[in-house]
Amino acid sequence: MEIVDQYYEHIINIFQDIHNTQASNIKKAALKMSECILEGHTIFAFGASHAGILIQELFYRAGGLALINPIMLKEVQLDVRPITQTSKMERLSGYGSIILEHTPIQSGDILIIHSVSGRNTIAIDMALKAKEKGVYVIALTNVTYSKKVQSRHASRLKLLDIADIVLDNCGDYGDASMCIEGLQQKIAPTSTIAGAFILNSLVIETVENLLNKGIEPPIFYSANIDHGDEQNQKIFETYQKQIHYMG
Repeated sequence: MEIVDQYYEHIINIFQDIHNTQASNIKKAALKMSECILEGHTIFAFGASHAGILIQELFYRAGGLALINPIMLKEVQLDVRPITQTSKMERLSGYGSIILEHTPIQSGDILIIHSVSGRNTIAIDMALKAKEKGVYVIALTNVTYSKKVQSRHASRLKLLDIADIVLDNCGDYGDASMCIEGLQQKIAPTSTIAGAFILNSLVIETVENLLNKGIEPPIFYSANIDHGDEQNQKIFETYQKQIHYMG
C-alpha cells in the first residue's frame, strides 16, 4: 500500500475513533454553547500557531456560526517573522492571562481553546484566567499526546486538567503520523483535519439545538453569492452585542 493510501486510511480511522468516543462530549459542549447563545452571552475561541488555523475555520466563513469571536494574536500567528517567535510566545509566562484581561470576555461566556499538546503556557494561563472569570472552557486537544509530555506551566497543569469539557482529536503523539523508510521523523499531521471535523460537528449540534428551541441561528452566507453581503450585514446588526470582531 502506498504511503498516501495509508494516510487516507489513518485519517478515516481517526474520524471513526472521534465518532465512537467523542460524540457525547461534543453534544455536551454544544448544549453549553446553545445555552450561552440563548442567554445572550458570547463565545470566544483561541489557538496559537498551527492550532490557530482552526480558529480561522470557525470564524467569518460561509456556513459558519457568526457568534464565535476569535482571539487572534499577531505574536502567535503563522505570518510572524521569524516564525520561531511563535514558539517563544507560546511559552511566555503570564502572556495568556494578559491577553484575556484585554478581551471582552465575561462570566457566563464560553472559551474554546485549541492546543494539540495542551502543555504550553499561553493556553494554560488563558484557561486558568477564564475559569477565574467564571467562563466555561472547552478544550480541543490530543489526550494521549498531552498525557505523554510535561506541562511547561509553573502549576504543572495541562489544558485538559483545567477545562470543563475536553474534546480529544484522537490523533498521534507528536501529531505527525506517517513513517517513510529512510526518514526518522514522521510526516503528515492529523490535528487540523481531525480538529476541523470536531469543531464543525460542534457547530452543527449547536445550530440544531437552537432550531429545536425555535431560534434561527445566525449562519454566514457566502460573500460570493448574490445578496450574501446583505444577509451577513443583517446578522451583524441583529447580534452586535454578541459579536466583538467588527470594531
